[in-house]
Amino acid sequence: MFYLIPGLGADERVFQRLQPLLRESSQVLPWLPPESADEPLPHYAARMVGAIPVDATGWLVGVSFGGVVALEMQRLRPGLRPVLVSSLPDAQSLPLLLRLVRASGLYRLVPPQWLKLFPRAGQLYFGVRGGAEYRLFRRILLDMEPRYTRWAINSLLHWNSTGVAPAVQLLGTRDRVFPPGNRPIDYRISGGGHFMILSHAEEIAQILNGLDLG
Repeated sequence: MFYLIPGLGADERVFQRLQPLLRESSQVLPWLPPESADEPLPHYAARMVGAIPVDATGWLVGVSFGGVVALEMQRLRPGLRPVLVSSLPDAQSLPLLLRLVRASGLYRLVPPQWLKLFPRAGQLYFGVRGGAEYRLFRRILLDMEPRYTRWAINSLLHWNSTGVAPAVQLLGTRDRVFPPGNRPIDYRISGGGHFMILSHAEEIAQILNGLDLG
């Protein structure tokens, strides 16, 4: 079983090319609204994991910030193994740019809804291709909920990853959000950007279908 967790501000639409290619059953776990602006990430993950049976086995596939949440959820569902797509295995892997954003406190001053005003800049940063892929990205951007987005950014920048489980990691060689650098990565997707869950769905599905829980 694949439990699919989309990225920050995204929804089940990012899996539209991937799900038909998966050989096992899959279920998208939609985001829940945060209970407050400072809801702790482990508390949020505990609410998210309520949709999964306690004795479940399979894979928690998290995209971008969804990978962070997947790692937190796995603490409560040890029968599941985390798979990170365009994500981080721990807080120490947060890239320099985001560390600077955290240190400056700039993220507290910029309203999240401003992101909707610059879709072309977002297209470049997230490595989104043109045509239908860009149109989908723009719709997702316009649908982002500011309260959730602000909470998620704060949670990512202040994540305490102590004790998270080892994960299978898939990262694109052209990911500008979480650049791969020289650190060990299980699967480097050639030419993949941060939006590769769509652009490289066939390659990602092939990897997921070949994973073995044993």
